[in-house]
Amino acid sequence: MKIYVAGHRGMVGGAILRRLENRQAAGETLSIVTRTHAELDLTNQAAVRDFMAAEKPDAVILAAAKVGGIHANNTYPADFIYENLMIECNVIHQAFAAGVTRLLQLGSSCIYPKAVPQPMKEDALLTGTLEPTNEPYAVAKIAGIKLCESYNRQHGTDYRSVMPTNLYGPGDNFHPENSHVLPALIRRFHEAAQAGREEVVIWGSGKPRREFLHVDDMAEASLFVMDLDKTTYDANTQPMVSHINVGTGTDISILELAQLVARVTGFEGRITTDPSKPDGTMRKLMDVGRLADMGWTAQVELEDGIRSTYRWFLDNQDAFRG
Repeated sequence: MKIYVAGHRGMVGGAILRRLENRQAAGETLSIVTRTHAELDLTNQAAVRDFMAAEKPDAVILAAAKVGGIHANNTYPADFIYENLMIECNVIHQAFAAGVTRLLQLGSSCIYPKAVPQPMKEDALLTGTLEPTNEPYAVAKIAGIKLCESYNRQHGTDYRSVMPTNLYGPGDNFHPENSHVLPALIRRFHEAAQAGREEVVIWGSGKPRREFLHVDDMAEASLFVMDLDKTTYDANTQPMVSHINVGTGTDISILELAQLVARVTGFEGRITTDPSKPDGTMRKLMDVGRLADMGWTAQVELEDGIRSTYRWFLDNQDAFRG
């Protein structure tokens, strides 16, 4: 089995790669193919075509994407929709052209409408207006799902999609402006604690609720879904609603999250909200019943995951200076 992992240097791709390497070490016969961005630009159609034709992998895991938080999505909407569409189109189509019949595409919970019943079920896709702050990224991720479904329907491939909730863990982006909420809070509260500041201000009202999944759980879920036999997968999905939610099934308010991060990082000052900043969607909780019915549930508790992520940040913080 030759598996190409696209995006192996990213947080999720890296976690998946570690698990595949563990399988190799345990004696499973696997050949893992990776390429850095410098070696293969996934937005370059000709380059991806030549790569797929030369390597001819048996399976592809598409974990490559341009990602970021609210600020990044608002500031660079054209970059987010263009780069993600190009990556998906090139990898999925060129995989098909090279004879790849098995592919797993990773998406995001932002595919669901802004006003949608909670928790969000898979069949809520395309039932309403998207959250404006990340609409371009969401449209690209929806297109990825529909690409996989369309190739399955027309060509009989076995291309699957998993939609994770908010992810965090080792390898995350801790940039003060372009990161997601949890790593941004970890860095902000760490720096405030180290500097002895009396206050940390968080964006928005603090009332929105979010669900968080450790990247190691996401990696396990991804391989679990990819390993499912086609009969089981098809029995739990539909041809045009084939994606699977991946999450914990529980959420926490942003203010409660900030208080938890403060405790982990040792910050003892005040936490103040800034309602002039955007909240985004007020609640985004995944319905994970479909995946649970197949036999998988998350294992990492949120506080344990934040503590281990903070330790990783401390061990690697030199890379985030400046």
